[in-house]
Amino acid sequence: MAQAEGLKLAFDGEDKIRTELLETFDFDSPDQFILTETDEFSAVCPFSGLPDLAYVKIEYFPIGGKCVELKSLKYYFISYRNVGIYQEGATKRIYNDLKSVLETARLQVTTVYNIRGGFDTTCIEGSLD
Repeated sequence: MAQAEGLKLAFDGEDKIRTELLETFDFDSPDQFILTETDEFSAVCPFSGLPDLAYVKIEYFPIGGKCVELKSLKYYFISYRNVGIYQEGATKRIYNDLKSVLETARLQVTTVYNIRGGFDTTCIEGSLD
């Protein structure tokens, strides 16, 4: 496995992601489209130990009759702050955790990470179909 040269910064494992913080509330409107966005997501690149900063867009239809409570979503995102997780893995993890609590298959999570090494990275998990 490749490793970055230079200073090694410590970070936490994925077990520190606090999925129990995610709360929902009942909402009976399966045809309503919900879009939630933030540019305040951060985790740690496990290769370099440096922060990864991203804009996150969550789109879903509350087919399961639930909406995510935004304060709980913010606390859940904060739990990633010191976790070493690749960008693609973070996107998939957010999708899986939200799919579980929202009980909907019509969910899409998009992450747009700040430029790193001259590369833009956008990850998309899920589908609204």
